[in-house]
Amino acid sequence: MLVSWDWLTDYVKLGVTPAELAARLMMAGLNHDGTAQVGDDWAINLEVTSNRADCLGHIGIAREIAVLLGVELKLPAANPPAKGPPVSSLVSVRIDCPELCPRYTARVLRGVKVGPSPAWLVRRLATVCIGTISNVVDVTNYVLMECGQPLHAFDMAHVRERKIIVREAAAGEKFLAIDHKEYQLERGMCVIADAQRAVAIGGVMGGADSEVTAGTTEVLIESAAFNPMSIRNTARRLVLHSASSYRFERSPDPESVDWASRRACELILELCGGELAAGVVDVGTQPAARKPIKLRLAQIERILGIRIDAAEVRRILTALGNRELKFDAAAVEVTPPSWRRDLEREIDLVEEVARIYGYDKIPEDAQVPMAPSHRSNADRVVAKVRHVLTAAGFDEALTASVVDPATSEAMSPWTDAAPLVTQMPLLREATHLRRSLIPSLLVARRTNEHLAHPRIELFETARVYLPQPGQLPREENMVALCSGRDYLAVKGAIEALLSAINPGLTVDVVDRKESWLEPGRGATLLIDGEPIGLLGELSAAAKRQFQLRSPATIAELRLDPLVRLALLVPQYAPLSPYPAIERDLNFELAEAVRWSDLAATVRQAAGDNLEQFTYVETYRDKERLGADRKSLMLRLSLRRPDATLTSAEADAITKQVIDACATVHAARLRA
Repeated sequence: MLVSWDWLTDYVKLGVTPAELAARLMMAGLNHDGTAQVGDDWAINLEVTSNRADCLGHIGIAREIAVLLGVELKLPAANPPAKGPPVSSLVSVRIDCPELCPRYTARVLRGVKVGPSPAWLVRRLATVCIGTISNVVDVTNYVLMECGQPLHAFDMAHVRERKIIVREAAAGEKFLAIDHKEYQLERGMCVIADAQRAVAIGGVMGGADSEVTAGTTEVLIESAAFNPMSIRNTARRLVLHSASSYRFERSPDPESVDWASRRACELILELCGGELAAGVVDVGTQPAARKPIKLRLAQIERILGIRIDAAEVRRILTALGNRELKFDAAAVEVTPPSWRRDLEREIDLVEEVARIYGYDKIPEDAQVPMAPSHRSNADRVVAKVRHVLTAAGFDEALTASVVDPATSEAMSPWTDAAPLVTQMPLLREATHLRRSLIPSLLVARRTNEHLAHPRIELFETARVYLPQPGQLPREENMVALCSGRDYLAVKGAIEALLSAINPGLTVDVVDRKESWLEPGRGATLLIDGEPIGLLGELSAAAKRQFQLRSPATIAELRLDPLVRLALLVPQYAPLSPYPAIERDLNFELAEAVRWSDLAATVRQAAGDNLEQFTYVETYRDKERLGADRKSLMLRLSLRRPDATLTSAEADAITKQVIDACATVHAARLRA
């Protein structure tokens, strides 16, 4: 926001230098980006945060200065004489889309003489980098920079049937703007139309057909309120940003709608002559009354760590425009002014008192009570996930939540519903909110392969967005893995991850058939019967689709069930001082028997003295074992916590395992 030093002197008495003023404003929250001399004036460049729309005009900055310097604020009266016929006899206004434009006002001036602006107006606009066009148009720009309320001037001769209709744009509607470029409009955009066609894009830019020219004699002054989100979406979709859209996106003062209109008419009468029609066409809803806010004075010391006199607190709040409702030794209750939409809570008033009183007056050693933060269970589980997977050789990836349509459609393991589509892509062609993290990791793997990286082991923790008919999408927290290692290696990493979260968790697998998984090498992962993830080796077709050169194993786990099952309190268990006994078992069994099923049988049969058991190897030989047979070797580690396990006891446990495997899986022990 560029501010003219000379312009500010119209509203406040500046008893400081430009450098001192910039420093005071910066300490109050308006960062100073620089000051430059423009002719006999100074242009002060201030950074205005998005919540301070009131400071997007000279009057807003002057309000801040008046409070900081303790000087009087003088504002123009904005009471133009109206001697013409009733404005309602000259123009009619109708709002067909109140959700896009809640309020619209119109005033009409006749007998206007369009010409060059006076030197003082040209100088002030030049200081804030605005070129001059004509006196009428320059007045609308002047008022915009004065109070932050955008205006637009129409040539009434080109407003057909003298009707203003505020409506939603039709899909594909064409519009020629004052920049003489044609734009194709969409539904959801607000247009200002006459009886036949659009004459302006509401809150963004006027039309070339109705702009004020040297031959204009009758002018309609528009001042309105628009939906900020609608203006932001329109400006972005059309790539058409203006000083007006910038302010409407940030919700200017609703009370300035009529003031700005009166102020513009006052200046036009002064500079351009003519006659103002009596009254105003004001259609729509009036701004809602602000809710009062109560500030407990004790909160100031508790939060800031310093005591500020109650009278000073009262002075600051009222000087900022808050209307006092109640004041006593314990609290002050005020109604915020219309131009401060950011004041809604008690803490907002505490911040106002702090910045005006002076952050520099708060000692560095001020005692501010603080409570230690507590990480949520979800954060602690994610920390364990990161620790385990990085220890297992994976690198964490960070990819975008939006992907292109082809990547989105490649695989969707969690839902068959169509993905959510963004109206304005954040990245080129990336319009779909992802339903799985796996495609993003495969794209990252492809990029790394093309760069000839020798080791590509990736994981990511993020959300996916699963559509639900008629409802907001279900947002699931996921962890996904993409590895160049085989199925069993990735399964081992997952088991290590689950063990770190809760040592008692065991994962079961069932076959999963997907076109993007290698047949027989894909599984759904379950804990206590609940699906919590998937694991598998990528099929040849999927590798071609993602242009991958080497094999890839993928996995994705739902984090929310793991958070629910997590055992985050460290558990102590004494180590047994007694020796372990190991037994190797080599089973011949059908090819269709999965390791996970066999492992479940072994755990159940071995009982409490089974410390651990591990997979050793698998052997296949069509001639010796048969086409559909395999030999699977595993190792049992047996130990008692309270005494030495005898050989007889170990043999008994081993026999239980052998018998159970024979009964359940028709497994035969090989010699």
